[in-house]
Amino acid sequence: MSLAARHFCAAVIPKGISTLAGLVILSSTATATDLSGWLEIEGSYFPNSPLYPEQETNRISAAIQPELYQDWENGNSFTFTPFYRYDSADDQRTHFDVREAMLFVPSESYDLRIGIGKVFWGVTEAGHLVDIINQTDLIEAIDGEQKLGQAIVNLTLFSGHGDFDFFVLPYFRERTFPGGGGRLRFEPAIDNTLEAVYESGKEKRHVDYALRYSNMIGNLEIGLSDFYGTSREPAYLAELQDDGSLSLTPFYEIINQAGLDLQYVNQDWLWKLEAIYRSGLAESSFYAVDVGFEYALPAPVLRDMDLGLIVEYMYDSRDFNTGTIVPAARFYISSRFNTFLNNDIMLGLRLAANDASSSELLAGLIRDLDHQATVLQLQGSRRLGNNWKAELNSYVFLNVEADPLLSFLREDSFVQLSLKYYF
Repeated sequence: MSLAARHFCAAVIPKGISTLAGLVILSSTATATDLSGWLEIEGSYFPNSPLYPEQETNRISAAIQPELYQDWENGNSFTFTPFYRYDSADDQRTHFDVREAMLFVPSESYDLRIGIGKVFWGVTEAGHLVDIINQTDLIEAIDGEQKLGQAIVNLTLFSGHGDFDFFVLPYFRERTFPGGGGRLRFEPAIDNTLEAVYESGKEKRHVDYALRYSNMIGNLEIGLSDFYGTSREPAYLAELQDDGSLSLTPFYEIINQAGLDLQYVNQDWLWKLEAIYRSGLAESSFYAVDVGFEYALPAPVLRDMDLGLIVEYMYDSRDFNTGTIVPAARFYISSRFNTFLNNDIMLGLRLAANDASSSELLAGLIRDLDHQATVLQLQGSRRLGNNWKAELNSYVFLNVEADPLLSFLREDSFVQLSLKYYF
């Protein structure tokens, strides 16, 4: 992000904080208070024995996510969404988080949000390259879709030429990782209780900035973004212990990331692109791209159902190396260790039954073009009456032994079923 843009974010948005405090104090009588949310029971079955002796064979967990919503006569609103999960196999997967505690102040020319919340950017299916505001809650889901709540001050300015979003992010959240007893973990396992290493001396209190421009031009949706601050995607410092084992410590660098996301609709075709350029890393700058399309197959293919074909290609220019030494006696491992999508193609089918139960199914195949490793994914959901919902999530890892970014998951193919009650 340019120096001028950073100064704008730092100078303009904090002025809105005092204004917002005044609005809260002077707010009219509340017009609506609503409590909703869900309870979940989840079971995961791993047909293969664990690769590492401390891992549990299977797991069961329970989670709750209530949501309290309050609004006022002047249009202001507040949303509070805590989250808690208990896991039978992995102590580090048992965790609490505040997903949202957000005050929203709307107006005709701008919106102001302050608190803890989640912001999503992106259009592609396989990966979300430009999505950088929130930290990944990796112990919740291996696909990276689940995010931790992020402290945010967000000003959105509306104009006839698109929307401009400015963000100040005053506190950093570290990525969560499965523990030693959990499946779908790194080897060696990363202990969330150990202190991470930061490039910035301010560590978690380094203030990050971001801005985004978005617009709709005909059938083309465009997003341009820039982020400056602590990388949500850590590199790792590997260190040999006295007992001969290897330990991995997350290393969070200060980066600048420029992003572009495009989505173009042309009748039954939906063309998508996400691309980023990231600099400031100890290794070198890199770029990554995810490009593809989704095609809605003609109606006669499946009566009363919608079927979409998804094709995407992902490329990441980072080398997977351990050659750089950052602190003494610690070897730097590239942040590419976090993703296996470096030269891959995805093929998928999305089915929507259009029934009263909102039944949906997504089947996908990701093929690595360098090592021929294959990941199969199946996701499905169906409502059961007015308050219940069943969800299916399954991964199968094939021929992943030769891929250093997937080999530690070679025995971790699984089927996961969950049942949610909405209140």
